[in-house]
Amino acid sequence: MRGGTNMSNKTKNTDTLTLGMGCFWSPDALFGSLPGVLRTRVGYAGGHSPDPTYREMGDHSETVEIDFDPGIVSIDEILNVFWNNHNPLNINGYKGRQYMSLLFYRDREQQEAMHRVKQRMEQEKGKLDTEILPFTQFYIAEDRHQKYYLKRYPNAVEKMNILYCSEDEITNSTLAARLNGLAKGYTNLQQIKEEIEQWPITPENQSRCMDLIRQIRW
Repeated sequence: MRGGTNMSNKTKNTDTLTLGMGCFWSPDALFGSLPGVLRTRVGYAGGHSPDPTYREMGDHSETVEIDFDPGIVSIDEILNVFWNNHNPLNINGYKGRQYMSLLFYRDREQQEAMHRVKQRMEQEKGKLDTEILPFTQFYIAEDRHQKYYLKRYPNAVEKMNILYCSEDEITNSTLAARLNGLAKGYTNLQQIKEEIEQWPITPENQSRCMDLIRQIRW
């Protein structure tokens, strides 16, 4: 990272949630657009096959790992977004483990939240065929799957390379998460600019982020 523009390590008040809701590209953009989400990464989880890859996933499923500040966005709000944006009974029209409706809890608090929100949602939507499982391991996916929609815009990638020193830093950056959400249509540039003004980074780095996103040719 060049100059402290990364939000993902700026707060100690951070929780992590891993979930699956079909093909991981769209959920990565969806959750990456939410204020309070600090980092998103796509990968594989839920199975027992060692060292899964996209071509040899074994019994794992496509998932998204989310770091978030619960002081800004609560786990209940994230779970509302989760169940309001996919159909657990028919994910991508695909039968098999690759695309599944999954929630992985890391502690009792997450487990209770998942069951509480699921019960409430089922009163509105009927039975939700989502598996709620203890978290074991998350295998990060290949670089080409990270921030997939953002990477469809070469000029955006070029501009991100000005701010960040490596592919990993781009993947882990809050700004890339927001711009990936923008590229998919889940947020807008004005909302991102207003949020950057509230980020706990220096005014100089706020200006650098603002200048960069204004220059991107979408």
